Amino acid sequence: MEETVVLVDDEGRDIGTMSKRLVHHRDTPLHLAFSCYVFDDRRRVLVTRRAGHKTTWPGVWTNSCCGHPAPGEPMTGAVRRRLVDELGLTPAEEITLVLPRFRYRATMADGTVENELCPVLSTVVEGDPVPDPDEVDGWEWVPWAEFAATVQDGTRDVSPWCRQQVPQLTALGPDPLAWPAASHWELPPAAVWT
Repeated sequence: MEETVVLVDDEGRDIGTMSKRLVHHRDTPLHLAFSCYVFDDRRRVLVTRRAGHKTTWPGVWTNSCCGHPAPGEPMTGAVRRRLVDELGLTPAEEITLVLPRFRYRATMADGTVENELCPVLSTVVEGDPVPDPDEVDGWEWVPWAEFAATVQDGTRDVSPWCRQQVPQLTALGPDPLAWPAASHWELPPAAVWT
């Protein structure tokens, strides 16, 4: 089944849909996505390397999981779906919304643009991932404090969205398992929470 993304206006309102296969190019329209940071009970973050054939940022290290909610799909459902499909992981019952209005635009060397309204969520899992090689070709658990410090000082090269998210996440406090949950009412209007 072809994956469809939700197109949004600058206020985050649904203005239509487009095939994911067609959405990323030199003039990528603003669309709805999400980023998820997965932790274990030792406060390590799961860092993944995107598969080498991905359309955007192939082979680049990034946060645990990213994706696009389908039209009408709850954000929490989209996160669960991608964690299972991409990483073979079952998240904890609680998925926490931490940055409800994160937005970024970034351009690859070949001119391909990412242009996303991309709420950021976090969850806790038990066990190691069993990634789908079509999505992920490397992973590691890294203590959050170390990961955040090396992203912010530039010694760890990561995706442009991760590079922008980490300082905002760090501002929420040093313990990722104690980050305050944002209200789902702060999500873009096009996003469904549950």
